[in-house]
Amino acid sequence: MNESLPWSGKCVKYLLFSFNLIFFVIGIILISVGVSVKAYYHQYELFLDNQFFSAPNLLIAIGVIIFLIAFFGCCGAIKENYCMIITFSTLMILVFVLQLAAGIAGYALRNSTHSYLEQKLNDSLLSYGGENMENLNTIWDFMQRTFKCCGVNEPGDWSQNQNFNKTIIEVPIPISCCDNKPGAVDEITCRIGEADDMLYTHGCLEGFGDFIRDHAKTIGAVGIGFAFVQLIGIIFACHLSRQLKYNYDNM
Repeated sequence: MNESLPWSGKCVKYLLFSFNLIFFVIGIILISVGVSVKAYYHQYELFLDNQFFSAPNLLIAIGVIIFLIAFFGCCGAIKENYCMIITFSTLMILVFVLQLAAGIAGYALRNSTHSYLEQKLNDSLLSYGGENMENLNTIWDFMQRTFKCCGVNEPGDWSQNQNFNKTIIEVPIPISCCDNKPGAVDEITCRIGEADDMLYTHGCLEGFGDFIRDHAKTIGAVGIGFAFVQLIGIIFACHLSRQLKYNYDNM
């Protein structure tokens, strides 16, 4: 059957096979990026809703699908099997659309992150220190220490919180607002005006927002970038399928 293909057809055949090997790698990369971003987001799941997890989940699903359907492309190209090539082309077109959607969703989340997070952080700040809020407290403390920040836009935001003992601390803030070693600063000294040399003066919206936007941007870039690589493979597959169909019709 190989002799029935013209030189250009054989060239396309081996190019398609090579692209499918690349698709295996792309599938692994998409899964890795999706899992990594989801793991980063999971640390702050109380601040993020399902829309932030949908894009990495979609990227993981697409990676698994690409990894599997590349098998059809490799077998179809080597065996010059028309049905396998058509199946591969159809599935890759579907995946191309889904991956493009994942990339666009990533960029859309990037643009809406600031306003969403500002509202979410302001609401959760008011609950810090309340009863049965250990998980929220841990996430706020972890975020402030990680991004070296305090409050939403500034340390003074903590004055809105009603859960601190204000008879002891006039301007209360969590200890995590201070850059200190364990035991070096307590809740009395870690407050505005008392520990200026250790107090984080930037709000968390800037650093945390950039963190979320950067990962959303990664999803968008990976999704859209690899989608166009797949488009080249789809073009080769369609060209090869036309050659095979022409050869079968003229046998």
